[in-house]
Amino acid sequence: MTCHDAPMPSKTLKRLLQSLSICLLGSALALPLAQAAETGNIVKKSKSTAVSKRKAVRAQPVAKRNSVVRVAAPARPSYGQIAGLHTTQDQLDLKSSVALVIDQDTREVLFSKNDSAVLPIASLTKLMTGLLISEARLPMDEMITITQDDVDTEKGSTSRLRVGTELSRGELLHLALMSSENRAAHALGRTYPGGLGAFVTLMNNKARALGMRDTSYVEPTGLSSRNQSSAKDLATLVGVAYNDPLLRELSTSPGYQVAVGNRTLQYNNTNRLVKNPQWEIGLQKTGYISEAGQCLVMQAKIAGRKLIMVFLDSAGKLSRLGDAERVRRWVESIPSEPPCTLIRQVNG
Repeated sequence: MTCHDAPMPSKTLKRLLQSLSICLLGSALALPLAQAAETGNIVKKSKSTAVSKRKAVRAQPVAKRNSVVRVAAPARPSYGQIAGLHTTQDQLDLKSSVALVIDQDTREVLFSKNDSAVLPIASLTKLMTGLLISEARLPMDEMITITQDDVDTEKGSTSRLRVGTELSRGELLHLALMSSENRAAHALGRTYPGGLGAFVTLMNNKARALGMRDTSYVEPTGLSSRNQSSAKDLATLVGVAYNDPLLRELSTSPGYQVAVGNRTLQYNNTNRLVKNPQWEIGLQKTGYISEAGQCLVMQAKIAGRKLIMVFLDSAGKLSRLGDAERVRRWVESIPSEPPCTLIRQVNG
């Protein structure tokens, strides 16, 4: 008898088929579920990545707008700088390219540096303006109105004397000499008998009469660079102006107040040395425009001597005063009987 495998009972076969079906069904369902889960993870990752990117963008510093940096235009060189006068060396190491110190009584030249150079003189002009107004003996209590004609169109400078302001001639002269008020000086020339043109002509005629051959004026304030002179000429003008008591008083006044409507305006001297107890100043005037540099003329008594000092085209705002201090200390240190010319440096 040949042996064969025994037939599988029907119940066992049925259970086997059911188990196989369940396995096949589970595998069929597992793949879509796995794919769905993977897809879900991708979506989650995408959302997470997007959120992370947004956070990263937010976390990045916001670029600041470029702020506008205004670079100041370089200062215009003065006429003295253009001419190379600042390269001149001197024993006192002055910062002014032009200087002259003379004995007022003996006319002795104590110090000289480029004293023949002809340069713009800025508000030193007002010394001639004041001299002519004083010599004209015009009524100082006469009221003068500031008009649009007195507004600076040359340099665009400002003034606290508004158009329509009324001040006396004496007040305007005080402000012009002491604090270098441009509208005040212009109004003085404009209201001179014959008008502004006649006044400027008189300025030039007076300069010629005094022997100031290097000097020319085109207006009474000094705002124009065409108002020019030399240290020699200015020393002559200082000597003449010093003989006028009114100019001595007004130019050396430390401060002055004027009533303008309901306001009281306080003005101060542009030369701080008038308040310095170490100085005995009889007359002074300062000046500045870019073409002229910082300028200063003074009559002062130093070591018992009356001196006239002229400083033109100084480089810094306070250097003209520093130069005056250097000269004062030097004069105080020299012998009581100096030689005829102690230091002389003439160029050009």
